[in-house]
Amino acid sequence: MDVSERRTELLQAGCELFATRPYDEVWIDDVAKKAGVSRSLLYHYFESKRGFLHAIVEHETTTLREATQPDSDLPPFEQLSASLDSYLRYVQEHPYGYRALFQGAPATDSEVREMIDRNLRLQEERILAALSAGQPPSEQVRMAVHGWLGFVVSVALEWIARPRLTVSEVRVLCVDTLVAALASTDTQG
Repeated sequence: MDVSERRTELLQAGCELFATRPYDEVWIDDVAKKAGVSRSLLYHYFESKRGFLHAIVEHETTTLREATQPDSDLPPFEQLSASLDSYLRYVQEHPYGYRALFQGAPATDSEVREMIDRNLRLQEERILAALSAGQPPSEQVRMAVHGWLGFVVSVALEWIARPRLTVSEVRVLCVDTLVAALASTDTQG
């Protein structure tokens, strides 16, 4: 296994543990055992448990950001729908990584929280750019999109815990919720 593959394998093992246990209950020995490597090899790749968690969060936020890159050739709501499909595919294919990001990791330290918040802000900026057609969005629209992203995270966590809806049904629920939130900003102006 090459260095990149081994590192990815270690990150995946860490995702599963950090998604299912609090930070203080995850031991480097547990990660090494799960990945089938020695503790010293894990420390060869990551300097500490905190550094390992930071690498997990960075890897997962980068993967999510890249997966949801909007297609600017599409109209705004088609961009949103396509990006949301990609987002939900990521959630479905990386449930431990997603849970590690939004359930376990945020409580660990301010750097981790900032990495996650930076990713959410980028998602917010992408949506606002698509919706505003080059004009600065109103504060109501910005807040609606910001709140909607929290809704999507909550829905996605519930969905992977209890996968009773299809990807399409979850996407429609999320898009309809954003449309309703944006419609309410029109009535307040």
